[in-house]
Amino acid sequence: MLSRRPALATVAALSLALVLGGCSDGGDDPAPSPEATATGPTRTATPEPVQLRLGVYGSEPELAGWSSVASDFNAKGAGAEVDLVEWKDRESAMDAVREGDVPDVFMVNRQDLDYLLEEGLTRPVSELLDERGVDFGDDFSRDAVESFSFDGELQCMAYAVSPMVMYVNEDLVDFDKMERRGFDVPSRWDRWSLAEFEAAADFAARPARGTSGFWIEPSVHGLAPFVESGGGSVFDDAESPTSLNFSDDDSRAALEQSLAVLRDASLTLTDEQLAKRPALEWFKRGKLGMIAGYRDLVPELRQVRDLNFNVMSMPMVENAATVGEVTGLCISSDSKHPAAAADLIAHSVSEESTREVVKAGGMVPANLAVAGSEDFLQTARQPKRSRVFNTAVRGMTIDPLLHSWPELEEAVAPWMLELLTAPGDLDLEAVTEQIDEASRAVLDPESVEVDPESESSGSASPTPTTSPTPTTSPKAKPSPSGKPKQ
Repeated sequence: MLSRRPALATVAALSLALVLGGCSDGGDDPAPSPEATATGPTRTATPEPVQLRLGVYGSEPELAGWSSVASDFNAKGAGAEVDLVEWKDRESAMDAVREGDVPDVFMVNRQDLDYLLEEGLTRPVSELLDERGVDFGDDFSRDAVESFSFDGELQCMAYAVSPMVMYVNEDLVDFDKMERRGFDVPSRWDRWSLAEFEAAADFAARPARGTSGFWIEPSVHGLAPFVESGGGSVFDDAESPTSLNFSDDDSRAALEQSLAVLRDASLTLTDEQLAKRPALEWFKRGKLGMIAGYRDLVPELRQVRDLNFNVMSMPMVENAATVGEVTGLCISSDSKHPAAAADLIAHSVSEESTREVVKAGGMVPANLAVAGSEDFLQTARQPKRSRVFNTAVRGMTIDPLLHSWPELEEAVAPWMLELLTAPGDLDLEAVTEQIDEASRAVLDPESVEVDPESESSGSASPTPTTSPTPTTSPKAKPSPSGKPKQ
C-alpha cells in the first residue's frame, strides 16, 4: 500500500506559499501569435477552441445541473469547449479510469486518490487554481480541501463533503411529546448525548405497532463515530495504518459505553425484520425511528409519501464526532490542456456553478458560501435542519487512504456483527482483539503469519468466538430514563 503523508501546513499556508513563490504553471495552452502578411496589416488569427472532457457522476438531477455548468462554461467563449462525460456512480467512474478513459477533468471520491496517485493519473492543481484566484484557504471547507493535500500539493480540488448524520422520523421521535412526558431530550440539534439518543429510541420502539428505535450498520464505518466520539481511534495510525485499533484501551472504553445502547435488542431491528427487507426500507415505511446516513439519502426520502423526517448529528459519547465522504475534481496527468482544465475547475467550483448542482439536494458543497445559502439549506423542504450537515463537518474524521476498504470491511464483518448482535454476554476484549488481528491481513499482510492448516483451507482469518448470525436476542434493558412507555 502506498504511503503518503499529508501536507503538514494548513491550506492557508499552502496558498500563501504559492503566492510568494511567484512560479507559474500555465500548461501548454499558448496564446495565438499574430500573423503578418507581406501585403497587408497584421491580423490576429482566431484560434480553434481546445476540446476538454469533464467526467462526473451523480443522480439524474445532479447530472442535469452539471450539464448547465458545462453549457455556461462553453458560453463564456474562453478558448475551450467542454464535452460532458456522465457516469452513473463512483464505481462506474473508477471502472472507466482503470480502463484508461480519463477525461481532462474528472470527479473522484477521496478514497480512490491513493490509486490515482500511485498510477500517476493526476496533476496537482495548487498553482493552477491559485493563479485563477481560487481561494481554497478561506472560501471552501478546510477539512475537505486538506483531505486532498499530499506531498505538499493540492492534488485535486475539493467539491463536496458529506458527513454521516442521524436521520430521524419525527412522527416516531416526537421530542415535544417526550419532554412533556419527562424523557431526556436534546437542547440543540447538532449536539446530543448517547443517553438522549437512547431515550429517543426507547420512545420510538413500540412492538405492538411494529416500530423499532434505530439501526446502526455493523461495520467499521457504522461504529466509527461512536469510537471516535468516546476518545478512541479507529486505526492504529491516522496516515499509514497497519491494523484497526478497536482493542486499544480508549477505543474499547468507547465501545463499552456505546454498545450498552447499540446492543439493546428492544430498541433495534431484529434479524427476522432485516431478513424481510433492508433497514432503509423500514425507515421509509415509517417503522424505524432513526437511521444513520449521508446527504445522498435526501432526494430518495423526499419521494416517500407521508414520511416526516429530519436530521440530527450523530449522538455523542463524549465529544462530537462522525465520519464522512469527500469528493473532488482532478486534472488528468495526460491532459494536453492543463491550463484550460484548471479554468474549467475554477468555473465548476464557483458559487454560481455549485448552486446549479446543489439544488438537486443530494450533496453538501465544499464551497462555504453555497453551503450557507438557501440553495443548499432548502428550508421549505425536508429536512428542515440541513445546517446539521454543515456543523457535522467540523467533527468529521477523515479516513486514511486505503486501496482496500471493501476488503477491510469483509475481513472483519463477522466480528462487527458479533459486537452488535451476538446473544448473551459479549467478551469485548476477545472480540476487539480478533477484529484488529483480522484487519492486519488487509492493512499489513506481510506481518501476518499464515497457519499451514488455514492456508490449505484457503483462509488465514480467525473465527468468531460466537455465532455471527444469532437467532435470539439479549434481554432488553429498562427504559433509559426510568419513565413509563408511551
